Formats: sequence, C-alpha cells, structure tokens
Amino acid sequence: MIEYAEFLASKALRDPSTGLTEIPALNPALFSWQADIVRWALRRGRAAIFADCGLGKTFMQLEWARCVPGRVLILAPLAVGKQTAREAAKFGIDARYVRNPSEHDGKILVTNYEILDHFDPGEFTGIVLDESSILKSYDGATRTAIIDAFRETPYRLACTATPAPNDHMELGNHAEFLGAMTRTEMLAMFFVHDGGDTSKWRIKRHGVDEFWKWVSSWAVMMRLPSDLGYTDEGFVLPALDIEERVVTSPPMPGMLFASEAATLQERIVARRVSVPDRVAECIAEVNRDAGEQWVVWCHLNAESAGLASGIHGAVEIRGSMSRDEKEDAIAAFSDGRARVVVTKPSIAGFGLNWQHCARVAFVGLSDSWESYYQAVRRCWRFGQTRPVKVIIVSSEAEGAVVANIKRKEADASTMARRMCDHMAAFTKQEIAGMKRDRMDDRTDMAEGEGWRIHLGDCVDVARAMPDDSIHYSVFSPPFASLYTYTNSDRDMGNSKDDDEFERHFGFLVSELYRVLMAGRLVSFHCMNIPAMKVRDGFIGVKDFRGDLIRFFQRAGFIFHSEVCIWKDPVTQMQRTKSLGLLHKQIKKDSCMSRQGIPDYVVTMRKPGDNPERVTHTGETFPVAVWQQYASPVWMDINPSDTLQYRSARDHDDERHICPLQLEVIRRCVRLWTNEGDLVFSPFAGIGSEGYVALEMGRRFVGAELKRSYWEQACRNLANVKRQLSLLSGIDTSPEQTGTA
Repeated sequence: MIEYAEFLASKALRDPSTGLTEIPALNPALFSWQADIVRWALRRGRAAIFADCGLGKTFMQLEWARCVPGRVLILAPLAVGKQTAREAAKFGIDARYVRNPSEHDGKILVTNYEILDHFDPGEFTGIVLDESSILKSYDGATRTAIIDAFRETPYRLACTATPAPNDHMELGNHAEFLGAMTRTEMLAMFFVHDGGDTSKWRIKRHGVDEFWKWVSSWAVMMRLPSDLGYTDEGFVLPALDIEERVVTSPPMPGMLFASEAATLQERIVARRVSVPDRVAECIAEVNRDAGEQWVVWCHLNAESAGLASGIHGAVEIRGSMSRDEKEDAIAAFSDGRARVVVTKPSIAGFGLNWQHCARVAFVGLSDSWESYYQAVRRCWRFGQTRPVKVIIVSSEAEGAVVANIKRKEADASTMARRMCDHMAAFTKQEIAGMKRDRMDDRTDMAEGEGWRIHLGDCVDVARAMPDDSIHYSVFSPPFASLYTYTNSDRDMGNSKDDDEFERHFGFLVSELYRVLMAGRLVSFHCMNIPAMKVRDGFIGVKDFRGDLIRFFQRAGFIFHSEVCIWKDPVTQMQRTKSLGLLHKQIKKDSCMSRQGIPDYVVTMRKPGDNPERVTHTGETFPVAVWQQYASPVWMDINPSDTLQYRSARDHDDERHICPLQLEVIRRCVRLWTNEGDLVFSPFAGIGSEGYVALEMGRRFVGAELKRSYWEQACRNLANVKRQLSLLSGIDTSPEQTGTA
C-alpha cells in the first residue's frame, strides 16, 4: 500500500510537465530571462507566457516552436501572421505564413485564427496561440473550436499580455486549452459565490496561495523582467501623455438639451449623433501634426469613413475589405508608406508592432478596457523610444464611457500587479526547476489533567497511539470542500474529488481500527451533501453517510447503529438558498423540490469481545431516558447547544465553524463509555468532544490541524476542568498542577 507521505505528496496540486527532458541550445539573441522562460516552457510541454507588450513573446514562441519535435502551427490575429514570419526570418527561424497547409511543407506554419478550419490539427505535434486572450470568451465558438481541435496535441503554448483583464476566472480558459484543468473544475476547486449573485465568483480566501501556485505551475506572468528577478535595462517605457478632448454634444432625438447618457441605448444614440463633431476634432488635430504618423481608432463605420476622407495621407482598414486588402493597408502603414491608419481595435488592435509611431487617437471609446489597452500598446510598448501622445475625443454625453474605461484601467492594473506579486516567487522556483515545499508540518501539544490535544495531522497522531488503547471515538469528519478552512494538503477536506478524499480518510480509518479496543465503538456525526451543477455536474444529493459506512466496513468495522437528527428545513433554506427548498420552486417544477437534509450519528463496532464492558443501572439510566436514546430519530436536539467558537474562526474561513451539539456527544458518551474511559477525536475542532468527555468524568485525547481551532480547544478543555474543580472545591488550574 502506498505510504502516507507518498500519498500526501501526490495531493500537491500542480500540472505535471510533459515536455522535453533535453533542451537544445537556444538562440543567443534571446535575453537571459527570455531564454529561461523558453527552457521552462519546453520542459513543461504545455505552457502559457503572460508577458506584457514588447517583452518578446513572438521571439520566445518561435524559439519554442523551433525546438519542439514535429510540425508546429502558430495561430495569430489578422496581419500579425505575416509580421511573425518576418520576425522568424530576422532570427534565422524557418517559419512561413500560409493560408493553406499545402503552401509549405516546412516545420513551422503561421496562419490566422479566421482560417483555422483550413488546417488538420492532427498534422501538428505543436500549437501556439499568439494573443491567446481570444480564449476569454467562454461561450465563444472560436474558443470552443480551438480547445476541441487541439485537445490531443502534445505540445501547446499560449501567449498574451492580457490573460484575465477583467476577471481571474478567465484563466480557466487557458488552463482548459493547456489541459491543466477544465474551467468548471477550476471554479469548483478555487472559487466561491458571494451572496446570492451566482454570476460573480471570487477566489476562496484559503485558496489564494494554492490557486497562484497552481497557475504558476503552467504559466509565467510578468510585466517587467524585474518581476522575475532580472534587470529592467532596456525595458523602461517612455512617458505616456493621455489627453481628453470633449466636444459639445447635440441634443439626442426628442430632447431639448444635451445631457449625459445614462443607459447603454442612450450612449449608442449619443455616439451616433456626435459623429460629425468628434470626427472633425480628430481630423483637425491629426492634420495639424502632419509630420507624425498616427494610429486613429474608431468603432463606427461612419466615423471610419469620415476620418479617412478628411485626414491627409490616411489609409482606411474596414471590416468589409478582403484579407489581402487589409494586410496590404497594414503593411503600408508599418513600412511608412502611409502616414495615418484609420481602423477599429477589433480589426488591428492585437499583436501588431508599431513602435515607429508615437501618436494615437481614439474617436470615442467602447466599454472594453482590454480593447483600449491593446490599441494603445500597439505604439506604447517596449522598443518605443519617444513619449507617446494619446488623445481621446468624446462627446459630453459619453462621459460615462470614459469614466468606465478609467475605472477598468485602474482595476486591471491592480489585478495584473497582484497576479505578478502572487506568482513571482512560485514562478522563480518553476523556472529554476526548484522543488516546492507545500507542506506545513508544524506541530504542538497541550495537556492538562485527564486531557491531551495535539496540533497536527490526525493520521500521524493516531499512528503514535498503542494498539487497543482507545475506549471510544466520536467526531464529525470533514468532506471534500477545498480550501474552506485551511490550505494544507493534510486537510482531508482539501481533496480534488471524492476518490482522493476516500484514499485520505482511509489512512485514518485503518488507524482507528488498530487503536480501538475490541468490541468498542466509533461514532461519526455527518450529513449527506447537496450536489452542485458546477462541481458535480448535476443537482441532487450525494450519499456521504453511506460512503462513510462503506469506508469503515472495508476496514473491518461492523455497522452497529444510527440515529437521524431532525433539522429545520426553513433554517437550511435561509442559509443555503438551495433550489430544492425554495417555496417558489413548487410553482415552477416541484420535481426539483426536496426535503431538508438531516444530520446522522452513525456508530461502527470493532469485532471481538469487549474486555471492559459498559454497564448501567436502572437508577443511572431510567427506562424513559433509554427510550429517548433508543429512538431512531432525535427531534429534541438544540442546534445552538454548542461551545463558543467565534474567537476561533479565521478571517479566511469560507464557512462558519459548526461544532457538534453538546447534547449529541453527551448521549453517545453516556451510553457507550465508562467513567475513566479514554475518548479520542481525530477532528477535535474547538474541543467539543473533549469538553463533554471531561465533563462526564472520562479522559480525552484529540488532534486538530488548524492552529486557531486548536488554541480555542485548549482554552475550552482547561475551562471545563476549572469549572469541575470549583464544583468539587479542588483547584486544578495549570498554575497549581504544573501543566502550564
């Protein structure tokens, strides 16, 4: 059987390398950090390079393509394909821009996303996505086609400056393309809804570090070489001067006075009625600065036509033009044969290198910050030697759009910075090929009269116990709920799926069987688990209670008994907002309505004769009490009858601590143990089981992995002994007993 340490190591969440073991010599023209990233990507086999504009993604992807075995296809935006082929020639790499695979039989083919269907993915062992942010459209046909087409391609590389400009969830599309994890799996593992808005997700607080460790196992993120510890020499951008020009807005149809648009529809109308004024303002500025080349960005056909006709030396690139016409116009501006290019960000806003130009104009803005950012970055990128001037011409009514872009720019900048900060240390380890230490093995122990509680892994604690040394065990086991309370691999809840949880829990069950006396009992408190669409693929209920019973039976235990504990379905509905418990679901389709989910106390018995029988008398255990305990359903358990837990709750905990009700523990301990017996809880939490055991004259040993819970458990166990001593008139405080 696999050793426990090996199993814990196997839980480490990272995408394994599938690439080259021997890295060939790389082009000496690469910067040191570029070469290190290429080597890392080659070792990975399937990787992403998230590097800001101008940091040389094209050169890096070409070197990667040159080194991987077999033929490689590079997909790029319009006109970037020819630019990539020119870059390859400059560095002596054989890469040809083609529109049909029959045009060239060489190793590296470069083409556009629009004509992917002309190529057979099975003919290529490697695929490169240039400007891979195209994957951000989760439901987009292009995204789905790309992921499906290259699902079996052994070598995959994705390159972009903006992997997740609006939301970290967009990284899931890159992960799915690379085969690291599906987007749905990523959401279920690392993300959680806040409140009732099921369209908004955030990273679980205990999962933040683990999420970025995982991302950095398949992606490199950098805005500057210094993010990864290299020098920024030659990569400090010149100044960026942004100037807003606001033209007077004519009143919108049906209005007496001009006013700022409040709705999307109003903004569309306002943009259309202000076209002549905005176009005239831009034409005047560009024609005044006749000695400079300009990139003029617009969004409406009327804007494009007016600008092209009024600006001296302008070439227009329209969506209706043929691919050849678009590429010729882009080449004319890139080569300096055209002074001004007028086009839309959707046509030429990604991937092109226009550092020769230092003047940019926007005739109005869309609501897409990424579109704006990429459009500016065509000129303001590493390699630009002059300050870049950007003018934004908008109408008074478009103020909301401009403000929205500014807000998104600030948010995106903050998010990119945080991504780099989170990933920097992990990425440095990845690139250097260093082993990561993800385990937190810090342990501690506290004890007092009749009790001992360990800070650490319950499997390790149980392994240190002698055979047949425990009289009874009672606890609430965790279930697979990643990063809810900790980020430790030793936390059984941090299991990728039910199978991994079963394997982890199985180590504890085996130890429980060994340390428990023959004929004695183990009781676990549990509930069945609601199944969720995003995590499980269906809405329903998972038989967690039954799974636990089967785990214990496989270890040799006998299913002894169980009791169902009633829970208020109204309270459950208010807390969980479960579809099946909502009254309105009755009106929609009651086939999706269900009952509330109760708690259970399931008890398992170790085979053999009990060497220390537990006996009761009619005086200590009257018939009325026995009938209450023997009932298969306990209706009288107060859900609030728990120890104080708030001081133990960590800010990063995603759920409230749910201590086991004290009366449930009392009934189990009273029924199945003698005074002086040793009670064990492998998941001691804040010490509820120990509190009751000491209260009832038993001894206790426990294990707890989370320090804040362990510290609260220590306080609770010390408190109960002090309370008992006050009742008996004997001082057993730590100061008096010497156990402080």
